Amino acid sequence: MLKKLINAARLAPSAGNLQPLEYLVVTEDILKERIFPNLAWAGYIKPIGDPEKGQEPAAYIIILVNKRIYPKPDIDIGASAENINIVAQHEGIGCCWIESFKNKNIVEILNIPQDYAVRLILALGYPAEKPVYEDINKDCSIKYYKDDSKTLHVPKRKLDDIIRWNSFLDY
Repeated sequence: MLKKLINAARLAPSAGNLQPLEYLVVTEDILKERIFPNLAWAGYIKPIGDPEKGQEPAAYIIILVNKRIYPKPDIDIGASAENINIVAQHEGIGCCWIESFKNKNIVEILNIPQDYAVRLILALGYPAEKPVYEDINKDCSIKYYKDDSKTLHVPKRKLDDIIRWNSFLDY
């Protein structure tokens, strides 16, 4: 399954088809245990957004940039991660994007060479919860939250508030 997810990432668009991204899959328990405390989870609801004991990720996919090829492929990273996310969800696997992590520690734990940059960590596992996505009005908070029953609510701007047709300005 992890190889299938990486293949989906590999097939994502890449600026100039340079393909500067590489992937480090972490499945060994000792490495996962060392990585976990170096990640920042669900900042709006910390610490209740952290996975509980026994619900830690089953695996991580570390998205690496080969800086010798192209040092700042931000669009490539997003496309690649989204392909992983879509395939994972289709397979019933949860995928949490983590961009906030202790980079120096992750580099050391995983022996990442200097000509590579860790840009995104995807935490994977079978979901312990089912988030609820809710349309919000323009001036409402976009901060996600958990209610009293521990259901995660994720506010999303309404489709009609973010889509424009044919011109930015209304006629």
